[in-house]
Amino acid sequence: MKIKIRLREILEDRNISQRELARMMGIRHPTINHLCSDNVDRVYIRTLEQICEVLKIDISELIVADKDN
Repeated sequence: MKIKIRLREILEDRNISQRELARMMGIRHPTINHLCSDNVDRVYIRTLEQICEVLKIDISELIVADKDN
């Protein structure tokens, strides 16, 4: 089982660009770009908390188990 961060899909559903989210959070765009990639191997818990706060979502919407992998 692989853990997946659904940030790219959530941003697409809400028509929010990666740059806009980075601006809203006050962090660098490359950080968001990395989290939207399929190669995320580590992430700060505080960054995930901030994403959930800014997008007004629950952590269970952001992180899911990818049972296909």
